[in-house]
Amino acid sequence: MGTAMITGASAGLGLEFAWQLATAKHDVVLVARGTERLERLAAQLHAAAGVHAEVLTADLADRADVERVAERLRSDEHPVGLLVNNAGLGLRKRFLEGELEDEERSLELMVRTVMVLSHAAAESMTRRGRGAILNVSSVAALLASGTYSAHKAWVRTFTESLAVELRDTGVTATVLQPGFVHTEFHDRAGIDMTALPEIAWLNADAVVAAALADVRRGVVISTPSLRYQAAAGVARLLPRSAVRALGSYRARLAAASADGSESDHGFTD
Repeated sequence: MGTAMITGASAGLGLEFAWQLATAKHDVVLVARGTERLERLAAQLHAAAGVHAEVLTADLADRADVERVAERLRSDEHPVGLLVNNAGLGLRKRFLEGELEDEERSLELMVRTVMVLSHAAAESMTRRGRGAILNVSSVAALLASGTYSAHKAWVRTFTESLAVELRDTGVTATVLQPGFVHTEFHDRAGIDMTALPEIAWLNADAVVAAALADVRRGVVISTPSLRYQAAAGVARLLPRSAVRALGSYRARLAAASADGSESDHGFTD
């Protein structure tokens, strides 16, 4: 893999990707909005693993910043051999209750940015004849639960299509669709998940380890844990009316948890 780039690297799954890749002796390019957190993480990774950790501060909902990151992916100096498109956000309000500006920012971050960075990485990697792209989706992609589900469904279908196009190039594309993971994501979004049973939760280290193992094997769809593999299988077989009912219940749960809170969204970077 050589050098790995991780977006949303300062928290959540991105932070775990950074640590696991660094301890496996891969140099890393850390991308997120917060320079201070990134520089602290870079110093920790270098001290603990002896790798080079490059900091690239960027707001991935800003097109100019996205282009700077894309240029780094196109560079032949310390070329990136693995791109982890992980940055994302969770909006707490229903589509018609929230600000359209927030929805547009979410779309930029979780759809357009994934497309732009995947294109830049694939272009550079195919020229060299090796590399891997890992795009983080969600089992929510199989549901009808707001624009988050829609964005993650796009990521899944896009990555599958990209994998087909990259066949026989030496470059692979994998989409990760985890379930609920113990990270900062829900806390930073202000979403109360205490009603969810512990069995529904996965640990970030196990999710990331499974994802990286699947990348090494060239797996296209990575779903960590047998229970979420089973849940994904059931969701694909359910009639769409049942899927919509599940999405409606999930939306009501999220809306109920939003009462009395001031925070509207949470970034994974």
